[in-house]
Amino acid sequence: MARKAKEEVSAAPVSLPKPRLREKYKKEVAPKVHEHFKYASVMQIPKLEKIVINMGTGAGDKDPKHLENSVRDMQLIAGQKPVVTIAKKAISNFKVREGMKIGCKVTLRGDNMYHFFDKLVTVVLPRIRDFQGLSPKSFDGRGNYAMGLKEQLVFPEIPYDTFDRIRGMDIIICTTAKTDEEARVFLKAMGLPLREK
Repeated sequence: MARKAKEEVSAAPVSLPKPRLREKYKKEVAPKVHEHFKYASVMQIPKLEKIVINMGTGAGDKDPKHLENSVRDMQLIAGQKPVVTIAKKAISNFKVREGMKIGCKVTLRGDNMYHFFDKLVTVVLPRIRDFQGLSPKSFDGRGNYAMGLKEQLVFPEIPYDTFDRIRGMDIIICTTAKTDEEARVFLKAMGLPLREK
């Protein structure tokens, strides 16, 4: 009987800890941003909506292993299986044909999004050599922030022994902010290291 009970306990799903950044948002960030902009309703306070990570591999026909390894690296980085992106139209200058596999992307929401954002600002960005802060000009006019990383090795999950080539990626942080100024104040309060100028 004891043996059966032991088996049942070990079969229970492993749950990740609650994201500390979500707690920080509720207790510190939301009240701070609310006070700064004097919103009429708490529903107007900006919050994280999703984070999209995109990695282009170019024409995947020449080296199918390159796309396979990109998917593997992104899965390790994001903790979620990425989808392979396919070219919608042919571009002769880049030797891309319609329907060709050209990269991979992943969209993070909920707890995964908060865990990734926390890791990005506390572990990954400080590991970049000569890091002086992120550009404050990378907002899109609708409260979303886009940034690029030149290599995947800044993520601690990537093991050096499986590293075959440098892969860059784009990270788009989507917020519910209506303006860039609201998004800038909100993301700085969340810990994103934006430069002043």
